[in-house]
Amino acid sequence: MNELTGTWRLVRAVSRDGDGKELPPPYDGKGIGRIVFTSDGRMAVMMIDGRAEIPAGQTREYSGYCGKYTYDGTTLVTHVDTAPDPSRVGSQQPRGVRFEGALMVLRPPARVAGGATEHRELTWEKISGI
Repeated sequence: MNELTGTWRLVRAVSRDGDGKELPPPYDGKGIGRIVFTSDGRMAVMMIDGRAEIPAGQTREYSGYCGKYTYDGTTLVTHVDTAPDPSRVGSQQPRGVRFEGALMVLRPPARVAGGATEHRELTWEKISGI
């Protein structure tokens, strides 16, 4: 068993550009998410824009996947075996991991969104030991 094992809820998502300047928050600041890590090395994650209504012309952001994971104390890598987005199946999803007290912060690799480089940090709070 490791420090990841359990169920976590998303408490904050931030996004910054390549210079570190804060961008509008992912999920419009209303993200809902759960991530579960089992002691036998499987995980599942789901995140969604939790706004009650999405303005016209926008789409609701949703992300999720599951699979076997490895964790070396600083890096989490999930070997995706199922996902709503078929392009993720068979991929590896690396995340930097750090802890701030009881909170876990995951850092996915930078991505290009809207023509700009975006760096996200997702902060999670453990809500159950399983």
